[in-house]
Amino acid sequence: MYVPPPFMVSYSITTKCNLKCKHCYSDSVEQAAPDELLTTEAFQLIDDLSGWGIGLLIIDGGEPLCRDDLLEILSYASSKGIRTTIGSNGTLIDRAMAGKLLDVGVMAVAISVDGADDRTHDSFRGMDGAFQQTLKGIEACRSAGLPFQLNMIIRKDTMSQLPAMLQLAVDCGANAAEFFDLVASGRAGEECQDQLLSLGERKQAMEWLADAQEDSPIIIRVPGCPMYPLLLQRKDIQPRHFPKDMLRRVPYYDRGCAAGMPMGYVMVLSNGEVNPCMLLQVRLGNIREEGIISIWENSPVLAELRRRDLLTGECGDCSYKVACSGCRGRAYEEAGDMMAADPGCWLAAELTEESKKRLEMLESE
Repeated sequence: MYVPPPFMVSYSITTKCNLKCKHCYSDSVEQAAPDELLTTEAFQLIDDLSGWGIGLLIIDGGEPLCRDDLLEILSYASSKGIRTTIGSNGTLIDRAMAGKLLDVGVMAVAISVDGADDRTHDSFRGMDGAFQQTLKGIEACRSAGLPFQLNMIIRKDTMSQLPAMLQLAVDCGANAAEFFDLVASGRAGEECQDQLLSLGERKQAMEWLADAQEDSPIIIRVPGCPMYPLLLQRKDIQPRHFPKDMLRRVPYYDRGCAAGMPMGYVMVLSNGEVNPCMLLQVRLGNIREEGIISIWENSPVLAELRRRDLLTGECGDCSYKVACSGCRGRAYEEAGDMMAADPGCWLAAELTEESKKRLEMLESE
């Protein structure tokens, strides 16, 4: 059965990384996995994607710059007309590499920054000096004219740094700030339990980011929290520096969780395994055994995931179950069921209270 393609596909090209990040969703290590897709297999994946009609290919890892054939694969994707970006920790990007990335057609780089200072970033990324090296990578991209955004994790230790982190993104010339709501999948499930936000903290962070968007010269996106765009709408945020319609580029805006959804998102691991999302690590198949389009259209897991009427608990009862639907990755990791209520949603209780008040008003009339 035909299902419209995802807008975005990410391909984790390698498990090899030069850092040891506590939250790594791909459990990256110092050495590449022995079963990573060969260059020719990566080309076959790109061939399949090129005729599918996706909007964006993100090549990440691990650290993609740790793979020797990265530029060859990027060049091949660009030659097939695919809008291609990479996700990097930035420490291996110098002026020469930034130029090479531009030459092979990379549209932009998403650079991870996990704190507003050396101590906060380095302790989370597992290497002293990483923050300064990342800043050098950012400057190399800026000097070369390679567009970039900053990807930042919201966790307990960075709650107080959100204003400084956003300002860092603005000051260094990023075209967007992407604040990831930390979900306990991958290595984060083992090493970051103490960094997960409480409901109150999540609400506080999202309220602040939504308010900050009004005067921010760059767009703020928040993967992992489908409740965020609801706040933008409920607050009627009016950005002063760009058209309001650009807010529709925020993940989940009017569409809910993107995992495995048409015009949403799907990911391919370094060994060809396919998951709905980096946060929803449920096996759908392997492109070595079945093409990605066939997996996308025929997976029973995806068929279930796409039915919002199958959501249970508070998400199933919520009036925003289509526009929001909660984070399916967090539901899976914390409740063991990808269709369960998102335990990270603070809006459900507020909506229930609002419904009670409306009912009381009706009964009193």
